[in-house]
Amino acid sequence: MSIGAGIFLFVIGAVIRFALNVEVDWLDLPLVGNLLMGAGVLVFVLGLVFAFRRRRTVATRRTVNGGGADGITKTTREVDDTNL
Repeated sequence: MSIGAGIFLFVIGAVIRFALNVEVDWLDLPLVGNLLMGAGVLVFVLGLVFAFRRRRTVATRRTVNGGGADGITKTTREVDDTNL
């Protein structure tokens, strides 16, 4: 979701910066466009970093059987999700 939001901010900033020819006395539109484009790039890069960061999953399964001293066998399995 943040990747799309970053692209959206960048496009809106580019439209304001390069395609809008309106003069407003109280607002510098090219500066606003530059700020939106910069924010869009930042949000896009952060979205990529969070999307491709390394993930690890630990699954714990408990089964009850009569074989052990307390009757509980515990199995732990770690799964590396980096290729997903």
